[in-house]
Amino acid sequence: MTLPLQDKIALVTGATRGIGQAAAIALAQAGAHVIALGRTQGALEALDDTIFTSTGQRATLVPIDLRQPEGLDPLGGHLFERFGRLDIVVHAAGVLGGLSPTGHVEPKSWDQTIAVNLTATWRLIRSFEPLLRASDMGRAIFVTTGRVARPKAFWAPYAASKAGMEALVKCWGDELEQTAIRAILLDPGAVRTRMRAEAFPGEDPLDLPEPSALGPLFVELAQKADLPAIPETVVFKAT
Repeated sequence: MTLPLQDKIALVTGATRGIGQAAAIALAQAGAHVIALGRTQGALEALDDTIFTSTGQRATLVPIDLRQPEGLDPLGGHLFERFGRLDIVVHAAGVLGGLSPTGHVEPKSWDQTIAVNLTATWRLIRSFEPLLRASDMGRAIFVTTGRVARPKAFWAPYAASKAGMEALVKCWGDELEQTAIRAILLDPGAVRTRMRAEAFPGEDPLDLPEPSALGPLFVELAQKADLPAIPETVVFKAT
């Protein structure tokens, strides 16, 4: 039986937990070879075991801190030497940066939030665009948030960094109009993740869908042909 993403090469950031983990597993189960990026080797190996158990295939594991350009910038070249292309990129890594009045945000927290949520997005695009161009239908999926459209008190670093990310992705998408690459913005809404628990500690997580509920949507978006050059945000609605 031919799987929908058979022989595709998919890279996922933030792949060791939450939405990134759900994307990595779903893409692997759909037939893609997954390149998993995460900060800790142990968590990457646990993901690899999960993928192997359900698919019989191993992932490529890349321990990396997206805040450090010396690791991220040369990655595209290394992947080109090994794979020659990327068909799918999922940028699910992100940090909340804490919730506090805007004037009380610590500079270190601000810098780290911008580095992961915004600057790393630019570095990923810069590093991986040539690999996506080598695909016959490159798809780059960026996880965003409803806080961009609905800013709220105490969320300034997260909302601002994600708003910047959306603007960056839309500009990039417009540049790619005459190529086979399409960028996609995905708002997962309220999902049972560690970040959600950090932001809403009084919320009952059992009232929220598991990240795995998003898995089929990642597979669908990775195959979607009719997409605008400037991405419109896809909002996940749990059924």
